Amino acid sequence: MKFCFFVLSSVLVLLSFSAKTQEVAVVQLYTQDELLDLIKQNTHLQRVQKDECQLVSDIQARADVMKVPAYQFLYGDMLAFGVCVKKDVERGWDLMQQAASQGLPEALEQVGRYYHTGRFVQQDNAKAVVYLREAAGLGNLKAQIRFAQMLIQGDASPLDMEDCYRWLHHSVIADTKTHQEVQQLLAQLATKMPGAALTRAKKPL
Repeated sequence: MKFCFFVLSSVLVLLSFSAKTQEVAVVQLYTQDELLDLIKQNTHLQRVQKDECQLVSDIQARADVMKVPAYQFLYGDMLAFGVCVKKDVERGWDLMQQAASQGLPEALEQVGRYYHTGRFVQQDNAKAVVYLREAAGLGNLKAQIRFAQMLIQGDASPLDMEDCYRWLHHSVIADTKTHQEVQQLLAQLATKMPGAALTRAKKPL
């Protein structure tokens, strides 16, 4: 009787273990659009952690071998902040720059922001302007806002005010707080622009 009970208990333990093993979901690699959405929402690192770092080798392959800009950006950020990998700021920065050189707006914005704030690199407004202006022209709202702030503070060329005003004036913004911030920036830019330039900037696209 005791033997039968032992066998039955062992079977139940094995079944329980098997069920738990099957419960571990296989994490699918992010599609390009999905990853870009995560990056735009600045939740890409949290997502990698939430997925228990299961995709590190796939992410690295797409960054280092396939040279996919979105994955270069993701893996670069992971290395810079030590998320699921050993921290390596220099290599992470190199990957971010590679993504930026391929024209990824989010990478251009981040590299420009880091040059502007002096994070990971020495603060350099001239370099920040190059990256932020490119990202802003590609429709990146964060870059447009930071570029406008630099123009207002006199850290960028006044010749770019008309373009910057145009980008922000025609932007579509769902977030109320961000919308109000952009309105304030537009008002400040307007005080620094000739009337003709302001009129041109407001024309429908």
